[in-house]
Amino acid sequence: MRIRCLIIISAIAINIHAADLVRLPTGVSLDPAAESHGVGNFPLVIAVAPGGERVALLLNGWRQQGVQIVDRKSGAVVQTLPQTAAFIGLTFSPDGKMLYASGGNDDSIFVYRWNGGEATADGKIDLVERPKVDPKAKPKDPEGTVYPAGIATSHDGRFLYVAENLGDSLAVLDLSTRRIIQRVKTDRYPYTVVADARGDLYVSAWGDNSVNRFRSNANGTLRRTGRIAVGRHPSAMLLRGTRLYVASASTDSISVVDTATSKVVRTLSDAPPAGPHEGSTPNALALSGDGSRLFVAEADSNAVAVFGVATGKLLGRIPVEWYPSALALDGEELLVVNAKGRGTRPNPNQVQPGKKIPKDSRDYTLGQLDGTLMSIPAGASSNLAAFTKRVARANGWDATRSANRYPPFKHVIYIIKENRTYDQVLGDMKEGDGDASLVFFPENVSPNHHALARRFGLFDRFFVNAEVSAQGHNWSTAAYGTDYLEKTMPSVYSDRGRTYDYEGANRNQVVDDDDDVNAPASGYLWDLAVRKKISLRNYGEFAGSGDEAGDVGNKENIGFRRALRNTTSPDYPPFDMAIPDQTRADAWLREFNRYVVRGSLPALEILRLPNDHTEGAAAGRPTPRAFMADNDLALGRIVDAVSHSPFWRDTAVFVVEDDAQAGPDHVDSHRSVLLMISAWNRGGLIHRFINTTDVLATMEEILGLDSLSQFDHYGRPMRGLFANQPDLTPYDAIKPGVPLDEKNPESAQSKQSALLDFSKADAIDDHALNLILWQTIKGDVPYPGSTRAAVGEMLR
Repeated sequence: MRIRCLIIISAIAINIHAADLVRLPTGVSLDPAAESHGVGNFPLVIAVAPGGERVALLLNGWRQQGVQIVDRKSGAVVQTLPQTAAFIGLTFSPDGKMLYASGGNDDSIFVYRWNGGEATADGKIDLVERPKVDPKAKPKDPEGTVYPAGIATSHDGRFLYVAENLGDSLAVLDLSTRRIIQRVKTDRYPYTVVADARGDLYVSAWGDNSVNRFRSNANGTLRRTGRIAVGRHPSAMLLRGTRLYVASASTDSISVVDTATSKVVRTLSDAPPAGPHEGSTPNALALSGDGSRLFVAEADSNAVAVFGVATGKLLGRIPVEWYPSALALDGEELLVVNAKGRGTRPNPNQVQPGKKIPKDSRDYTLGQLDGTLMSIPAGASSNLAAFTKRVARANGWDATRSANRYPPFKHVIYIIKENRTYDQVLGDMKEGDGDASLVFFPENVSPNHHALARRFGLFDRFFVNAEVSAQGHNWSTAAYGTDYLEKTMPSVYSDRGRTYDYEGANRNQVVDDDDDVNAPASGYLWDLAVRKKISLRNYGEFAGSGDEAGDVGNKENIGFRRALRNTTSPDYPPFDMAIPDQTRADAWLREFNRYVVRGSLPALEILRLPNDHTEGAAAGRPTPRAFMADNDLALGRIVDAVSHSPFWRDTAVFVVEDDAQAGPDHVDSHRSVLLMISAWNRGGLIHRFINTTDVLATMEEILGLDSLSQFDHYGRPMRGLFANQPDLTPYDAIKPGVPLDEKNPESAQSKQSALLDFSKADAIDDHALNLILWQTIKGDVPYPGSTRAAVGEMLR
């Protein structure tokens, strides 16, 4: 059920009554206060045009990057201006005649003339010297050496200030000559910049928990005048009079800075009612015209928080849609941009075998994340109490928590695999809700997956929180994805010049915990174990064999995080598709057998078992079936060893996929494979909603650990699935019916696979890989479109 309302400037209707909730794969729900209008792919910024009749949006998605112009009265998109890249920065000139947009890895500022409610391209300003290009050479995507992000003009309109996100710098552009007149260093990963009429500038540093202050000279050049410490992941800023408001996304806080003293005079908290201060993700700000109310976009609470400025108190929340990323206040009308809009959805345009995959594909999950624009009366305080209750309901903050009742488990083994949907693996099991026509890896290829599900429980309503692996390995270990991850990941996955910074390395170099720009404030599952002083062993997660990400080989493997340095197995290989999962199982078994001899097993073991990722149809490499059979047998051998050991009675094994990568599934593109294995399982069909963070919540309760974010704190742990007495019958691994050394022949698909980068998780175009897998396994059968679960299915 959609919420219906009329959105026009003169009269804005809202629905103060709760609607049917639309649950997201993250476990929270949407119950927006007003109807929205659909816009382009993953918008992150809004700028109200002169006159107020139109707004400009900056699209930062996988499918689209550039500027979009929207008519406020009708909600219609009237212009889409594609850019080779776009990132964070968008502003009109003070006289309203020009519009400037950051160009991401194009290392440029795109310039538009504004006239008659329309934008017209007027060239761009290069921020770096362009290398000479051989006209005969194949075009390459630029790497992006400075990567412009947030921008601001001087109040007289003469200068443009550019936060250079990968340059760790602030550039000053003379707009009359369109040239850089100065570049000054900032703290790491500058996000945006704001300027006041007195000539003071402030730059938020995403990677350094700080705001840098500068003072402009008469000729536009800058001198640095200070540094202000704020919370984790400072992003959006708002400057009004002598107050600077700074949103710190990963600590659910807003710092209020007195600009006269450069001191934080108050810290506002928009954390959920209980649990860790992580998971609201404040990332955009707006102030009422009279300065009495501060509005804060909470990306992961899917709400706008309202604070009283005088008291600093949280007055309430307004429910919006998925991942609100930008706010603008025009009079008493609050405009809200939701980057992920209404979520993923069905797509009837099925990709046919043999056809080139378009870059604007809506089949791929990131391509489905179109944003929305909605309008809410900023002065509707009489409805705020009702709205606040709806936000609490939608996020599960008001849910009754039942008592923890588990068997006497002492050990948890957590296995993280790669990218498969439920239907791809278990869709042929008649006991559950599967579609056998979508099965890639039937029972003869994955006999252990099938046998384990049949004996210990078939979960046919398990959904991963993530769209792709960059998110998946964070959601699977941190119960959260930072705003750095969410906002940069579409550019990484669309080959727009950034590095994969999401598993302990930044700019392809392993960094200390405190320097990791992506790390969430609450840390990861292994950090909880260290804080509680329980024993821990890591096998391949956030690990590698050198100081550079992706540095693998015969060297000993190390953990990339502080808590993993001395707890990571040196012999267990990290992600490397050249290494069979049998080698990983062998390394784990050697250590496990030593634990058996000692009579002591770590309380928490984390294993990365990645080869169900496959390498597509790469000639001379294992077939997709062989990769999956290898993965399946390794899993079977691990469970076999546990069940034949003295630890079987008090061990629980959890097996998840990090994401489902938009593979075919007739229920939802986020539905995936979950196995929960112990001697205490009742088994049978488990047909209720469970997601990645519910699994984390279950393990945390078993081990007596704290929560990491609001998502596991308010999760739905898997209580009530256990018998009163254990069945100690051991499990015997089953050999797959496919040779593990089966190799791909030369084919059209093998040539496509040879162009993909399998050096690390998701360095490749995952939609392309899924199509190759489909063609290799299914032949000429048409490839299905991605699907979104019906509301009722997600609510089960």
